[in-house]
Amino acid sequence: MEKPKILITGAGGFIGSFLVQEAIERGFEVWAGVRSTTKKDYLQWEGLHFIDLDFSHKEHLFKQIEECKEDFGGWDYIIHNLGKTKESYEGEFMEVNYVFLRNFVEVLQETNVQPKQFVYMSSLSSYGLEKENGKRPIEESQKQNPYSKYGKSKLLSEQFLQSQKNFPYTILCPTGVYGPREKDYFLMIKCIQWGMDIRIGLKEQQLTFIYVKDLVRAIFLSIEHHAVQKRYIIAEDRAYCRKDFKGYVMQILHKKWVVPIIIPLPIFYAICLIAEFFGKLGGHLCTLNRDKYKIIAQRNWRCDTQRAKEELNFSARYSLEEGLKETIVWYREKGWL
Repeated sequence: MEKPKILITGAGGFIGSFLVQEAIERGFEVWAGVRSTTKKDYLQWEGLHFIDLDFSHKEHLFKQIEECKEDFGGWDYIIHNLGKTKESYEGEFMEVNYVFLRNFVEVLQETNVQPKQFVYMSSLSSYGLEKENGKRPIEESQKQNPYSKYGKSKLLSEQFLQSQKNFPYTILCPTGVYGPREKDYFLMIKCIQWGMDIRIGLKEQQLTFIYVKDLVRAIFLSIEHHAVQKRYIIAEDRAYCRKDFKGYVMQILHKKWVVPIIIPLPIFYAICLIAEFFGKLGGHLCTLNRDKYKIIAQRNWRCDTQRAKEELNFSARYSLEEGLKETIVWYREKGWL
């Protein structure tokens, strides 16, 4: 029996490498969409195909997809996980997160290589809560009004897909994703290991998380249920405060004390400005920047996951504590901690 074919873009990244592993274990024939310069440390699988698609030039992309059509007929499923979460130059969010997606979908339609399902990885940041919504959970049906450039680029991508009436898209909006190989939450864990409890802002945050393995399972559940022209918020079904995260990490690391360091939002904004300036000066991406400030400054990240429960039969299997335990074990094994 012929294996179903699947393309996973952004396969060399944190989430992408887990998607590739899951697809192979589920019996798919897998194409990993990566750039030629991408490290393939977590993509060492027998029979894995690599493809470097040029999303920035539509004419070249058209030729590449035509060649794929002639060689093997195209893919049954596509998971478009390609995206930028940090901007190294002005307009990069819009170019990579929106224009690349639009080019890809248009070429798939023009070459008649339309898959059975096209899963798009968006983000909870496509909502944005200017007035914090009275601390009510974010729901799929509510108005999206992102105020970060990252969130706006994701929203534009969602709106483009929704305008394609005959295209079999599925949109997933995960909250903060953590797990082995992830580098941003790792910095928070590292600070706690160093004995620092860094608090951003004076008001408590309502935080939500999703462990990477749970997110990957949700993605493949959306394929199993053929949930086309649907969108889902993906998160663990509870909210946490900063003290919860700190407490779990301290317990796992056997850390007895940390020094609280409270940074008011105006001072944190200045830190982000400085970090962004020196990051660009040194030619590298910095975790802290003006756009990231807008996301971190948001106090309410609670979300309603009822639709995913009812339509995909999805509930997170990992609590934050369980996911952090597995994650920290990996960090230690790899010498990160």
